[in-house]
Amino acid sequence: MTTTSAPAPAQAPTQSDARRRELRRVAFATVIGTTIEWYDFFLYASAAGLVFQVLFFAPAGPEFATILSFATIGVSFLFRPLGAFLAGHFGDRIGRKAMLVVTLVLMGAATTLIGVLPTYEQVGILAPVLLVLLRILQGLSTGGEWGGAVLMAVEHAPDGKRGRYGAFPQIGVPIGLLLASGVLALMTGVISPGDAFLEWGWRIPFLLSFVLIIVGMIVRRSVDESPVFTEIAARKEQTKTPIKQLFKRHWLLVVLAALTFAGNNAAGYMTTGGYIQNYATTPIADGGHVGMERTPVLLAVAASAVVWLIITWIAGSVSDRIGRRNTYIIGWIAFLATVFLLFPLVNTGNVWLLFAGLALFTIGNGFTYGQQAAYFTELFPASIRYSGVSITYALGAILGGAFAPMISAALVQATGTATSVAFYIAGIMVVAFIATLLLKDRTGIPLGPDHEAEQSASAIYGVK
Repeated sequence: MTTTSAPAPAQAPTQSDARRRELRRVAFATVIGTTIEWYDFFLYASAAGLVFQVLFFAPAGPEFATILSFATIGVSFLFRPLGAFLAGHFGDRIGRKAMLVVTLVLMGAATTLIGVLPTYEQVGILAPVLLVLLRILQGLSTGGEWGGAVLMAVEHAPDGKRGRYGAFPQIGVPIGLLLASGVLALMTGVISPGDAFLEWGWRIPFLLSFVLIIVGMIVRRSVDESPVFTEIAARKEQTKTPIKQLFKRHWLLVVLAALTFAGNNAAGYMTTGGYIQNYATTPIADGGHVGMERTPVLLAVAASAVVWLIITWIAGSVSDRIGRRNTYIIGWIAFLATVFLLFPLVNTGNVWLLFAGLALFTIGNGFTYGQQAAYFTELFPASIRYSGVSITYALGAILGGAFAPMISAALVQATGTATSVAFYIAGIMVVAFIATLLLKDRTGIPLGPDHEAEQSASAIYGVK
């Protein structure tokens, strides 16, 4: 007679299992949230390079309309610091999670409303005024979004894996570019080609933001608050005036860290800010230099976003092994080695060479971006970290990418060659490289409130 053994009792979930599930939820929430936020942001930038100059600024003439269209991209950057100040203040006072939901709703609402705006032909000067107002709301949202997302990712991360987990919100940026470029390519190439895209097709990608925002809110509300802020709140040690403390004690750190981001941002906005899209697609008859079709250019940008995503992820993980600062140095060298190759490849008018130029450019872009979440988080003390990270990021964006597309368009019009743009971008990169060398590598520094004194020590070489 054979006997069957009773099945082994199911093992109860361990604390480590719960920890892994929470880390997965946080990673997913930060990727989804930043993807949606930056889909909205890049969608506007691409549309500014492709159609807004015709729809909202046509009376200014072809060349000046393009500059005005790109100027609206820069205007939103001027309001990023205000968004960073507000989100930083309340993020350090009431928590990271609440501000992430607020910024997501604000961005999604502004983007959806852009999709229903009347054009200049329909309502005159009111159209560009409303466009700029909604772009300002996008800037306010972006100013607070990034800081909250990276702190949720990095402050939840296990020791020794902050670069890897901090890369999750970072890869949301190229995914956002991929989605924005992909949806626009679908509209221009399949659903609403030709004049139909100008008439109504451009609106559909903006209206899709309403659906994405609902998904993002559900995901973000499912994660726990940052453990660092939870500990600060439990001790009732929130700083009453985090921004005042930030600039009183760490103003030079803010400036230097902002300069490191300025180099990445100025270079990155060649594609994400819509400039390459405009440069490559403007017809020769209208003063353009290349005259390619919209859809192939958008597909090349979308494909380069995939390469950017991969490099960004690699950079975050690599920084856990060799340090944030060394990873940055690799990125700056890669940038300076490729910046003068980009436009000659674009000027060929060959879509594959266009993609090759963009793909090469993303190597530097990824290696100066993947580790940035962990890098900025480790620079600032816990009690003022949200303010420090958000304001530094916003200031770097103004110094770097805010008006880079507009300046680039003006340089090409003045000089007749895109080589002037390459020198402009390279100059900003050199400044960012120097700022990187002046900052200490604080990879692995404890992030909790128990180590506030260590975190408050100067992160700048030669400054006590």
